[in-house]
Amino acid sequence: MREYRSVYAPLIVRYIEFKRGLGYLFKEESAFVLFDRFAIENGMIFPVLTETLCDKWNAARPNESHKTRANRLSDIRHFIAFLVNLGYKTCVPKAVKVPQSTFTPYIFSNEEINGFLAACDKLDITPRAVANHTFPALFRLLYGCGLRLSEALSLKIRDVNLDKGTILICEPKNMRDRKLPLSGSLLEVMIAYHTRYAAGYSDDEYFFQNKRGGKVTGRTTYHWFRILLRRAGIAHSGRGEGPRIHDLRHTFSVYSMAQMSREGLDLYYCLPILSNYLGHKSVEATEMYVRLTSMVFPELISKANNVYGFVFPEVILP
Repeated sequence: MREYRSVYAPLIVRYIEFKRGLGYLFKEESAFVLFDRFAIENGMIFPVLTETLCDKWNAARPNESHKTRANRLSDIRHFIAFLVNLGYKTCVPKAVKVPQSTFTPYIFSNEEINGFLAACDKLDITPRAVANHTFPALFRLLYGCGLRLSEALSLKIRDVNLDKGTILICEPKNMRDRKLPLSGSLLEVMIAYHTRYAAGYSDDEYFFQNKRGGKVTGRTTYHWFRILLRRAGIAHSGRGEGPRIHDLRHTFSVYSMAQMSREGLDLYYCLPILSNYLGHKSVEATEMYVRLTSMVFPELISKANNVYGFVFPEVILP
């Protein structure tokens, strides 16, 4: 950690340790270095910002891009909100909208998910179309556990424990093994699939196989995904626009966060729990689900932001 010298020094260190304790990597401290220098240059002897100092801090710096400025202001705004929560009487710098990607994941409604799974169940599974039997179970697993497609297709027989109702995700994207539970209804589907189609497979064989006994490919899965969307009456906006298979994972994440909130768990705790479940390296990779959940369930986020505004990134909707 960098060495800070202003009146804010111990508070900055405390805040960064707090964020890292929540699971944030927090490698970039440049905004705090600048703010520490700002406090010294302005002769601050108490960790209290006036409106004049807030405006001075918010002013654009020479050759500073809008995105860099917005990120700098957002970092310190959250830090000052953290101090307010500790009891410090200080002005909080105004929020500035951080430029975000125009891409927004597609969140399926409950009706769309039900329609999509119903279309899966109507697939032809005659001997001529034997490969189709994988998709009712595969798509339910993707949605029910929020898996990446590569994780589901890489499952081996030994990774699926139907007795205990768990699956083991080995060597996924971020090289972090994790064991996930199967819900009662999903376990029934997995048992039925295994009993009918995979009972004779060895431990080293893939759980989901194509008609040649090999690994089901992502290309084939996407082909049937598009067909099933059409049969379920869900419009597809074109390549790169979605819905995508990965949006099943996004939908799982948003609905999971909403459910945790409804059950009384503060979003303060939801984010690191969901981050670990999804196999993310840190909660930064999971933060977008706060924004997505706020769009789908705004009533859940407004209350949380009043209490924990310093924990989560700015949620400023267009």
